[in-house]
Amino acid sequence: MKVLVIDDSNTIRRSAEIFLKQGGHEVVLAEDGFDALAKVNDYAPDLIFCDILMPRLDGYQTCAIIKRNAKFASVPVVMLSSKDGVFDKARGRMVGSQEYLTKPFTKDQLLQTVKQFGAKEGVM
Repeated sequence: MKVLVIDDSNTIRRSAEIFLKQGGHEVVLAEDGFDALAKVNDYAPDLIFCDILMPRLDGYQTCAIIKRNAKFASVPVVMLSSKDGVFDKARGRMVGSQEYLTKPFTKDQLLQTVKQFGAKEGVM
């Protein structure tokens, strides 16, 4: 699967990249929402992990913009946050995210999430 990881933390991007590549996935990294929008268009990922708290364009705004584009509306978006709040999860669902992963995540949690969406999409 081709996975886009959007996070302003270099550490989170790098660890997600390592875990996903170990799981056999192709990885594209973006450091903020604007960077991500260009990469979604260029790489057409199968799954997107999107941090909530980012400068300039936050994760909710980024997800909403991606979901408004008919070409990418069906691409699953998983919100990433260090907060595990009910409000954050609800707000994520309102903008179109399918899942929520709390940081820091483990390799198993990340790969399990990818597997969950790969099975739904028929991609592995």
